[in-house]
Amino acid sequence: MAGSKEAAAKKSTKAEQKKTATKKPKASANGDSAANAVDEQLARYRSMRDFNITEEPSGGDEKKGTSKGLPFCVQKHAASHLHYDFRLGWNGVLKSWAVAKGPSYFTGDKRLAVQVEDHPMEYGGFEGIIPHGQYGGGTVMLWDQGMWEPQAGHTDIDAGLRDGSLKFLLHGTKLKGKWALIRMGGKWAKEKKPNWLLIKEHDEFERRQDEEPITESEADSAVTGRSIEEIARNEDHVWNSKDTRSGSKAWFRKESRDAKAEAPAAKTVPAKLLERIDELPEEQQPGFIPPQLALMAETPPSEDGWLHELKLDGYRMQARKDGTKVQMLTRTGLDWTARVKSVASEIAKLAVEKVTLDGEVVVVAPNGTTNFADLQASMQQGAKNALTYFAFDLLHLEGKNTRNLPLKQRKEVLGALLQGVDEDRLRLGEHIETGGAALLREACKLQAEGIVSKRASGKYVSGRSGDWLKMKCLHEQEFVVGGYTLPTNKIHGVGALLLGYYLDGKLIYAGRTGTGFTQKTHRILRDRLESLARDSSPFESLPGDARKGARWVKPEMVVQVRFATWTADHLVRQAAFLGIREDKAAKEVTREEPDVSLGPRRSRPKAATHRSDAGESSVSRRSNESIEHAPVRLTHPQKVLDDSSAITKQMLADYYWAVAEWMLPHIADRPVSLVRCPEGAGKPCFFQKHVNSMLPKGIGSVDIADKNGKVEPYITLNSAEALAGLAQMGVLEVHPWGSRNEHLEQPDRLVFDLDPDEELKWIEVAEAASEVRVRLKKLGLESFVKTTGGKGLHIVAPVKADHAWPEVKEFSRQFVVAMEKADPQRYLTKMTKAARKGKIYLDYLRNERGATSVAPYSPRAREGVAVSMPLSWAELKKMNERPLFQVANFSEWRERLKKDPWKDMETVNQKLNL
Repeated sequence: MAGSKEAAAKKSTKAEQKKTATKKPKASANGDSAANAVDEQLARYRSMRDFNITEEPSGGDEKKGTSKGLPFCVQKHAASHLHYDFRLGWNGVLKSWAVAKGPSYFTGDKRLAVQVEDHPMEYGGFEGIIPHGQYGGGTVMLWDQGMWEPQAGHTDIDAGLRDGSLKFLLHGTKLKGKWALIRMGGKWAKEKKPNWLLIKEHDEFERRQDEEPITESEADSAVTGRSIEEIARNEDHVWNSKDTRSGSKAWFRKESRDAKAEAPAAKTVPAKLLERIDELPEEQQPGFIPPQLALMAETPPSEDGWLHELKLDGYRMQARKDGTKVQMLTRTGLDWTARVKSVASEIAKLAVEKVTLDGEVVVVAPNGTTNFADLQASMQQGAKNALTYFAFDLLHLEGKNTRNLPLKQRKEVLGALLQGVDEDRLRLGEHIETGGAALLREACKLQAEGIVSKRASGKYVSGRSGDWLKMKCLHEQEFVVGGYTLPTNKIHGVGALLLGYYLDGKLIYAGRTGTGFTQKTHRILRDRLESLARDSSPFESLPGDARKGARWVKPEMVVQVRFATWTADHLVRQAAFLGIREDKAAKEVTREEPDVSLGPRRSRPKAATHRSDAGESSVSRRSNESIEHAPVRLTHPQKVLDDSSAITKQMLADYYWAVAEWMLPHIADRPVSLVRCPEGAGKPCFFQKHVNSMLPKGIGSVDIADKNGKVEPYITLNSAEALAGLAQMGVLEVHPWGSRNEHLEQPDRLVFDLDPDEELKWIEVAEAASEVRVRLKKLGLESFVKTTGGKGLHIVAPVKADHAWPEVKEFSRQFVVAMEKADPQRYLTKMTKAARKGKIYLDYLRNERGATSVAPYSPRAREGVAVSMPLSWAELKKMNERPLFQVANFSEWRERLKKDPWKDMETVNQKLNL
């Protein structure tokens, strides 16, 4: 019992550390909220102080510190010169180093770190002003903060400080992963203050030398989101260095200089607005309301009673105002207030105390168009693009629940509320009530994403419902082929086409397409391209990874390509080959731009929603839905993870995000093993099943004892964000256990893996799967089937968790042995590959403790990155050839998700009678 309590305590400590390390910047809608945030940090760091220490910062007879739950911070300090103070909490004080250039994620940078005197723990929560004339006089920003821990093998921190070698892990808002502080020798050892080097060590978080430094890409406060200039102007907190050793409170708060200037002018809530909500039910303002989502549809409703809006091309956000505090929350509840401060400040000026809006943050261009790439540049790269929030729904107002009002009435109240706002920052998301089909056509002409049709009488209901329907456009245009790669199999064809267009007489690289080919077009393309071979690239310039495996051709062939959008790097995303164009000369191919004369003007666009640099739209040929970007941070998002299909890290994250709703029921609340391929498919990969500090946000753990009783934390995940975040680590396969976390020793899944000899026809494998199904039915067990993403099939039977692993494994062994005895010419239960000629190996070993099988919808770490796809038994019977579903052509098979053949698995209630 004591052991279980200890394990629980460890788990709690780890969870608390992770919670602190991933805390998002707080709202800074005005000076008061920023000052309040600093107060909270000062209190938090003061609570970490060991008050048994007799003197700070010298420490006196300090107690030995602990290596668990240690705080760290980095303060950006504009004193006599700008520098960064790197501080590690240890033994009740902050061990401190002055780093002139600040931390760097490039492992080749060895940043000089001059060790200075220890600082009081409470100082780690300070952001504000140190008066000039005092030690350190200037402006202090809390640039980063979080928790730290020593690396394995380097846990004696006192020895590390003494010997000049500290190796540690950071879990901060900005700084993460492995770092080292190394004291310099030689002439540097003779300096008055010890000179160290702060170095980033190799791990998943490191960055290239040519990437934007973290000190520039994330220059503002991790707590308040303010710049160093804003902190200096506000002067809301003051630290007196002379009082540090006195034992008295060294800091005080005073009214921010911006408090009055930023306070919204007094406004009167319109009486008519209050009358509209007077009869509504009262409620406490919710903290976060899961958003209402739209179902995909081919065409908009033609009948009356619908409101049609242009589909906004930005980040969905919920704006929540509670008094002076404003929060901007993503569709999953993440606080992004600091990233959209200009919008938050406009929300703060609304003439109500409490309100919750639903809408989308976009970037509106001067010509009235919008561009998601510009929005990404603003969010991720600090580009100075103005952000606009289009509010299209009202969820709460002044203590009243507005969500049960009909949508049309909610928007009328919302319109009254937004009268007189700054429309450069905050606008009403407008609509039309007729002509949905015509609006969709115009949206596609404008190269917008599409439209959303909403039932005018509908209530606001979290989750997907038929009251909201979305119709999307995809884009098409011609491209010139400047090169190609070979396929990974040995067919006479192509792997991918390298695409371009002409600008000022130069061929500009536009990305590649590796899907859409048939056996016939493979042959035609290869023959023609071989006849156009040349020695050098025809493109003006190329990213490094585009050259890999490329065969160059004269830029004469023109092809038609369908794609989802243009990326921020001006490359086509999710492109598919449609055919060769014989009617257009290569020199005439340019990047097609939208006709902005058809669109809204800057003076008052009805709804700014489209990517301005996308290609020509085609309503008749659009797929059901282009994939939205996953809301996770990626380094090198355009890194190619599979040469044959050209999928990138961004595409993998977007795929995980899109299928999460269907994949999570089969992996959530189970231990999972991950297949990580840092260099991509077909390259060396490895399994990871244990939790470590390198895993993305949202990954949980479950403690599992091995056969020797050693308890280790295994990976488990429950959210779409955690699943999408796996792309950052190059995770190409997800393998769950056959049991859940709450009953690890009793499986609730039976898995039979049919692994055929490669010479066998697909129809024979399908017949074998049907035989497994029939045999299971005779035992009272309904089963489900899916492709493995390779050449075989998995048959899965859900069962009640009534039996232990050894019993289930023995049942499975007897089951396949019976099949082998009945037809030894067809089946084999031994793993010996030499004996598999012309047979199907019946693998039952997935049904033992610790074994896993690839999850439904999981990619496979093989060239082409195929997907393990659930099938219905009826469609399996009709398949004459092995089906192939890939991440790269997800937009072509996404329609399948509407009819998930495994959707009833969770409701099947059947027992395994042993």
